[in-house]
Amino acid sequence: MKTNNTAHSLWQNGYQKITIISSVDKKTQNAYFYPTTSAYPKPLVVSLHTWSGDYDSFDSLAILSKQKDVNYIHPSFRGPNKTREACLSQLALADIDDAIEFAVAKGNVDTTQIHVIGKSGGGLAAIGAYMKSKHQLNTVSAWVPITDLAQWHTEVLIRQKEYAMDILKCTSSNNTIFDIQIANERSPINWPTPLEKRKNTRLLLYAGIYDGITGSVPISHSIDYYNKVLQDYEAKDSASFVSEKEELLLLKQKKGAAFQMKIDGRRVLLKKKYKKVQLCIFDGGHEMLTQFAFKALFENN
Repeated sequence: MKTNNTAHSLWQNGYQKITIISSVDKKTQNAYFYPTTSAYPKPLVVSLHTWSGDYDSFDSLAILSKQKDVNYIHPSFRGPNKTREACLSQLALADIDDAIEFAVAKGNVDTTQIHVIGKSGGGLAAIGAYMKSKHQLNTVSAWVPITDLAQWHTEVLIRQKEYAMDILKCTSSNNTIFDIQIANERSPINWPTPLEKRKNTRLLLYAGIYDGITGSVPISHSIDYYNKVLQDYEAKDSASFVSEKEELLLLKQKKGAAFQMKIDGRRVLLKKKYKKVQLCIFDGGHEMLTQFAFKALFENN
């Protein structure tokens, strides 16, 4: 984990601290912003902070975006997931859209190249944007995402109590009684996929096989959400889905098909694709392979 001093040093190196007024409740959110210096429109990378992070947390994607000289924004969207206003609330989702609008207005943005990316809680937010953003998105990349808050609450209740308490704070007015209805309302696994709006958007889902053991989010969150999106698309080819047998093999034996493929030097244990929706289970834990993830945003563009 990067220290506060390291994060501070990063943001002092050519990034603008900006303030955006919410289009919903007129509250302000902070963000760090890098506008391209190019005279020609460039892509926009919308990097979403982790579960406990915020706009000023260290982000390697900021460095890579500046090196490539593409537009970049790192919004707060109601901060760490410890309040009712955070954690995929309508306010938080609107904040992400507001950040995109700010970047488009203030940067030289190619609006056909808007890329949203996040890890863990940022992966949850990225999927939230895929499901509910009003903007046309080119790519949504979600690494080790949470997709079902009710399920995750059960999973972390004993081993990672701090996250269980965070979920209570996000869903309960008194922080003592878990409100499963609100948890379900904040869970993309339960939302209808906007098929027509996202038919040209790439959705990239990545999960490390040991997450949920050495990390906090089991791979079932990515697998179940991937299968859910394919069901919404009414995919006919059963081979495009992750079968119960394949999932059981991954969960119990940490084994997958005999892929020769690697990403960033890591073995790929399972890869599935349907149209523009892709799932990759790799040999790793609760992490984003940052260099690979950044490059993958622009692969088909």
